[in-house]
Amino acid sequence: MDFPTIDAYVGNTPLVRAQRLLPASSTNTLLLKLEGNNPAGSVKDRPALSMIERAEARADISPGDRLIEATSGNTGIALAMVAAIKGYPITLIMPDNSTDERKASMAAYGAELILVSKEEGMEGARDLALRMQAEGKGKVLDQFANSDNPEAHYRGTGPEIWQQTNGGITHFVSSMGTTGTIMGCSRFFKEQNPAVQIVGLQPEEGSAIPGIRRWPKAYQPSIYDDQRVDKIVSMSQARAEQTMRELARQEGIFCGVSSGGAVAAALELAESVENAVIVAIICDRGDRYLSSGLFSPSS
Repeated sequence: MDFPTIDAYVGNTPLVRAQRLLPASSTNTLLLKLEGNNPAGSVKDRPALSMIERAEARADISPGDRLIEATSGNTGIALAMVAAIKGYPITLIMPDNSTDERKASMAAYGAELILVSKEEGMEGARDLALRMQAEGKGKVLDQFANSDNPEAHYRGTGPEIWQQTNGGITHFVSSMGTTGTIMGCSRFFKEQNPAVQIVGLQPEEGSAIPGIRRWPKAYQPSIYDDQRVDKIVSMSQARAEQTMRELARQEGIFCGVSSGGAVAAALELAESVENAVIVAIICDRGDRYLSSGLFSPSS
């Protein structure tokens, strides 16, 4: 028998209905795309596999090359997994305030970790990755500027949701980090039905939500096109964290803070529409946030 390897199980994640978060009187349907079911535990498995496989196909990388990437966590874990599958050494650069679970997961896959300070943040991590590439220390995949990132969602996530909803989706809600998910899905949905509304989530000023950012203009991902987003919601850290806990306790869906924010935005949206089919991305699993104390009984 010919058995598949683990990369064959990236994608085709479940889409489930929220049971209790919407009021009983609501005419809307809230559906949650469980991207934590990917092999390395997040939506970033899709672009990680896409960026490496398509770079191989173009001969941009070849066996033995060292890969380099700046990451806040999920992309790094996903890239570390794909690099392990395909035999590439990889160096990941991340802010030192990322959770211990994220750091440990990358190391478990064999990645070399370089930490920058919280103050340097993702901007500093991205700058260092490019300096290392210029010094000949490896090749940067650059999730922020790499069209293979949104392409993974245009070819995978979007079509899956369209099929799972029988083309009935009316609103799509996604947190925005690299913006690959929302860019790829928006492109696909608008091609099928221009009336589908695309809602992006960013943290409000002063809020820190892992995995999503309000980028300074100089660092805004070049894959981002604001014409593909119909509405941007600014979310408070407290509301995102509270909704994250409610998802676990009321729906049995254990996820991270950015997913809580996306669902909070979807619930706000549901207050102003009727008979809508709203799909929100649950981008990862909650177990990589346990050391933060966000799920403690007193929270």
